[in-house]
Amino acid sequence: QVQLVESGGGLVQAGGSLRLSCAVSGGTFSRYGMGWFRQAPGKEREFVAAISWSGGITVYADSVKGRFTSSRENAKNTVYLQMNSLKPEDTAVYYCAADRQRATAQAMGLIGEYDYWGQGTQVTVSS
Repeated sequence: QVQLVESGGGLVQAGGSLRLSCAVSGGTFSRYGMGWFRQAPGKEREFVAAISWSGGITVYADSVKGRFTSSRENAKNTVYLQMNSLKPEDTAVYYCAADRQRATAQAMGLIGEYDYWGQGTQVTVSS
């Protein structure tokens, strides 16, 4: 059974930084494309970032481009989301997700592409 566990969320002031981690167990992490999504209260879950199984392709939502960076360490079965220059509108529960297929860059942003999900970690950015 594949399990994803996010960590690293918390409360930070606007302009600050956080690094989220997502540890994956029970599967072959090195074969998975990994995505980050977020959901704010009263809003739908939205795409944030994704990284291919090799790490060679990264995709970002326009709202976070230039501020967030996704990376992975296959030896540690872990994917990261470095978030800089945080804004209050980044406040949300952040979820990581794993994709068993080798998706195209376009598909990496689609919620339906992902097979496994973590439980989420809260990120709150104060103004």
